[in-house]
Amino acid sequence: MTMGTGCGPNAEINVTPLIDVLLVLLIIFMVIVPATPQGLGTQVPQKASNPHHVQDSPIVVQVFPLRAGQLGYKINQDDVAAGDLGNRLNAILSVRASKVMFIQGDGNLDFSAVAQVVDIGKGAGATDIGLITPKSGM
Repeated sequence: MTMGTGCGPNAEINVTPLIDVLLVLLIIFMVIVPATPQGLGTQVPQKASNPHHVQDSPIVVQVFPLRAGQLGYKINQDDVAAGDLGNRLNAILSVRASKVMFIQGDGNLDFSAVAQVVDIGKGAGATDIGLITPKSGM
């Protein structure tokens, strides 16, 4: 730092405003990054650890419209009453090692009907619930 030499203007860059802007941007990014939404948890199918182990057939709950706004339910092609769905799922899942189930909803249904079956499945003990879309089928 020179004082009063009278040699003319000083050609040094003042970096203080640049550092201030840099620190503000750093704080903004530190706040934004943890707040970014995370996606749904997905799992990739793994190879069986014991290839001779017989796996249970998948549990597929079908939801379809009946008449006058009523809904019908099937568990692996067996008709189930709406009030008995939770009890049947609980009985099936209690004897299985893998607590996985799939829900196949009709394309014309409101998602709240499928969400209700998801809640019933979670209450019955299902740990992983998959949704089958009309295009993928099973």
